Amino acid sequence: MDLSIKFLDHIYKNPIIPASGCFGFGYEFAEYYDINCLGSMSLKGTTLEPRYGNPLPRIAECPAGLINSIGLQNPGVEKVATEEIEKLSKVYNDKVIANVGGHSVREYVETVKRFNDVDKVCAIELNISCPNVKGGGMAFGVDPSVAANLVREVKKVSKKPIIVKLSPNVTDIVLMAIAVEAAGADAISLINTLVGMRIDLKSGKPIIAVKKGGYSGPGIFPVALRMVYEVSHAVKIPVIGMGGVTNAYEVLEMMYAGASLVMVGAANLIDPYACKKIVDDLPKVMAEYKIENLKDIIGRCE
Repeated sequence: MDLSIKFLDHIYKNPIIPASGCFGFGYEFAEYYDINCLGSMSLKGTTLEPRYGNPLPRIAECPAGLINSIGLQNPGVEKVATEEIEKLSKVYNDKVIANVGGHSVREYVETVKRFNDVDKVCAIELNISCPNVKGGGMAFGVDPSVAANLVREVKKVSKKPIIVKLSPNVTDIVLMAIAVEAAGADAISLINTLVGMRIDLKSGKPIIAVKKGGYSGPGIFPVALRMVYEVSHAVKIPVIGMGGVTNAYEVLEMMYAGASLVMVGAANLIDPYACKKIVDDLPKVMAEYKIENLKDIIGRCE
């Protein structure tokens, strides 16, 4: 039984990747299990300068997921490229994906350049879809021409393949995918969070300090699956699927829809063993459906 996937010239032992923002910088989870079982991981969103993030409260629970408005809190690219990745290297042997955010094209470009000589990083995931950052993030991900321009500028300086993370909060996500592909993106990942809010009935005010946040969790899985299907059938570059994935059965659904790799996000915040359980269950579920090689099912759903 073969779980390995070749993606952007790198061989992943399996397709399971903790999503950015839901797994820290990885080494924190090594306290729970041997994280070398993972195919890779997408590091916490990184910006040029350190960011404290949004004011508290930043989390609101929902019946089928949660809303977060962390706001890309991180120590800045210098510390990530050295201290954080050095800590991770002590407990994880494979390559990882760096997730990059910013408020301007210049910030994205400078941050990406800093990862060029970081051997541990095999690809860059451009976060143009974060709904929790004013003046950046999703501001680049709702206009095809703006997104395409960002990708072109980043491609001029990057020595690593560029994965563009798309927002579902657009009229037509396929148009966004086609635009970034034409601009030179090497791959696409989707979906980032939907936008949601909750209200505290005692105060009559939003629970989240900045009122709205990114809604993730099991409730968004059917939406994510549909968008992965549509995008993967509209572009020629490979796709990473994510959005509400909680088990190995849903991983197979994502791959049938067209995903080569599958990221797992909010599930890690509920159960720190979530990704390990999915990795352990995947061979059993493959056997249940008589799947010998995961590569064979990518995009099989027509």
